[in-house]
Amino acid sequence: SSWQPCCLAILCDGCILAAKKRGMMSCCPFCRAPMPKEVEAIVATIEKRVDAGDPWGMYARAAEYDRQKDSARAVEMYERSAALGEKRAHYILGCIYSDGTDGVEVDHDKAISHFEAAAMEGHVQARFYAGQLAEDVGLLDTALQHWLIAASLGLKEALDEVKKMFMRNLATKAEYEKALRGYHDAAKEMSSRDRDEAAKRNEATEKN
Repeated sequence: SSWQPCCLAILCDGCILAAKKRGMMSCCPFCRAPMPKEVEAIVATIEKRVDAGDPWGMYARAAEYDRQKDSARAVEMYERSAALGEKRAHYILGCIYSDGTDGVEVDHDKAISHFEAAAMEGHVQARFYAGQLAEDVGLLDTALQHWLIAASLGLKEALDEVKKMFMRNLATKAEYEKALRGYHDAAKEMSSRDRDEAAKRNEATEKN
């Protein structure tokens, strides 16, 4: 997925591919505004959203700071965005505090707090990493619950972790079977011809 520089709407890869097939990429497929091409125009659009107190605008500005290798300002802006409830900002902060970065030390408590905040807002990958951090400190039941939820939302990595716990007798057969059913139901619901084609194209690009 990627965000549109005009309106900051997020489009999945399948939607972007569908728009390209229909020749709609000269304007935004979401808001139909002309697509800004100059970096200055894109930043100006983001700054307007930041000035208006928009958490997604703050997230986009933080990502631009990240691109510029300005870690301190990026973290500050991610924190502002997260404080207003932006789940993607919580997720990125979870990654930052989990791994550490220039000027930011590893902080397990902050990492788990941000991952769990993002997970509560529906961020599936954050739910998965919350499970990983819980496992790291021996909270296996907590880890399992995170992975069961993430698997039911269609995350294959979470299903794999539930299977591993089942093989270690740390999850019941009923729990694994429920996760498996939930994963397949979610995958079927999210599937589309354009999305599947986009995924195959992305996979081929990564291999090359």
